Amino acid sequence: MKYTLHQFEIFLKIAELQSVTKASEALYLTQPAVSIQLKNFQDQFKIPLFEVVSRRIYITEFGKEVAKAAKKIMDEVEAIDYKALSYQGELAGKLKISIVSTAKYVMPYFISDFITKNRGIDLVMDVTNKAEVVRALENNEVDFALVSTIPKKLKISRIELMENKLYMVGGRDYKYKGKFLSKTEFQKLPLIYREHGSATRLAMEKFIDSKKISTYKTMELTSNEALKQAIISGLGYSIMPLIGIKNAIKIGDLQIIPVKGLPIITNWNLIWLSSKNMSTIAKSLIEHINKNKGFVINKHFDWLKDY
Repeated sequence: MKYTLHQFEIFLKIAELQSVTKASEALYLTQPAVSIQLKNFQDQFKIPLFEVVSRRIYITEFGKEVAKAAKKIMDEVEAIDYKALSYQGELAGKLKISIVSTAKYVMPYFISDFITKNRGIDLVMDVTNKAEVVRALENNEVDFALVSTIPKKLKISRIELMENKLYMVGGRDYKYKGKFLSKTEFQKLPLIYREHGSATRLAMEKFIDSKKISTYKTMELTSNEALKQAIISGLGYSIMPLIGIKNAIKIGDLQIIPVKGLPIITNWNLIWLSSKNMSTIAKSLIEHINKNKGFVINKHFDWLKDY
């Protein structure tokens, strides 16, 4: 039997995604190329690695065992690559960061130069809601998290990056009267919320409760981008972080509706467990951000001062 690393990589990806098509897309290969390698790999075994039922691929029990072995092999190969770079004096390894969905407009700017200068670092950045971010951090699945509200139950260390402002926003067709939106008018608006577990939703709910506002109709969407598009289409209104709607406001698709007590102002914080044994990569990133955060804010986020 003559297995190749390429075959291990392809079969492992197929087993993970349960699809030849998705595996080919993930590996940036053509589907025929993946299918040929899968056939060549299967031909080396007398026992089926997979079954195709109604055009769907299912990994057999034996195939799952082979996939586990392939994972170990590919991890070892990856470790060798990292060690080779380390011996050359370069930072090498994985950097895992979990961020809340709105933070995708923030985090890349603070780490792009660091990742670019250190080619041996593989970045894994998971974009999800606050509840999942906190869970990943608590379970030590990631090195860092970026959040706008600090989890109270965890002992964490942090770097405060910049302000996060949340405003009431509506589509271009909304016409409000007076200097501020009245409580009566507020209560007439169909509101759109983020999903449960979202920090944006929590901030919005706290504000509405503090003002004792009764809402007659609510909707829920599971991403900031979907929420933005819903408001642009005229489906409803929401309290949203300014960071993710800059262009929509600039071209007039969205407008900020003045409301007393808004904006809600929090801060973006890069956090990590205080008890975590930090890797050399993690320590270097902390040093990089502390040194360069002022420059990054002035270069990429100076426009926030206008609001």
